[in-house]
Amino acid sequence: MRAEPRVDWEIPPTPPGWQGRLERFMGPGKSRSESAVEYTGLAVCAAVLAAGLLSGGAYRDWSALQLAVVALIGLDLVGGVLTNATNAAKRWYHRPEPGTRHARLAFVGAHLLHLAAMGLIVLAGDWTWILANGALLLAGATAVEFTPVHLKRPLSMAVLMTAVLVNQFWLEIPAALVWFAPLFFLKLLVCHLVPEAPLTSRGHDD
Repeated sequence: MRAEPRVDWEIPPTPPGWQGRLERFMGPGKSRSESAVEYTGLAVCAAVLAAGLLSGGAYRDWSALQLAVVALIGLDLVGGVLTNATNAAKRWYHRPEPGTRHARLAFVGAHLLHLAAMGLIVLAGDWTWILANGALLLAGATAVEFTPVHLKRPLSMAVLMTAVLVNQFWLEIPAALVWFAPLFFLKLLVCHLVPEAPLTSRGHDD
């Protein structure tokens, strides 16, 4: 018999200290099944990304610092797409409390550091790439955040596609890094900013 879906916006209490801060950052109340899919997906996608980078051989021309930046950003984007798509993250970042909009936009804004690190260190100071992607990110995030709720999902998809196409056709980047823009804008404009009902099945919350 098909399990009946239900919406669960209840946020469980979090412990004090660093553990509670970490839970609130990731989304409190993540189920075991959500964690299993998230960590398995992270392992698989990170392995595919690493295999692609190794097969292309571009890493041979990177310094240790450049390699570290690419690896850390790659892991952050892959993991961030998955984490921000969970029910736990949707419940937390889209809870009806004062300050959540500011928190969402601050989270997005903090990722300008990703663009700076990639552009200055890996792309050897490509300010055109940094500023263009920064403008796409801030304009896209503002549009998605302030549009009516019923339009957020399609608008986020339109902004995502625009950003990816601009990167593909007009912003120069090595072939080994073409994954950056799709994952970057997917994580922030779609997975993080779009409110979606945290659906679960009755009796299958674990």
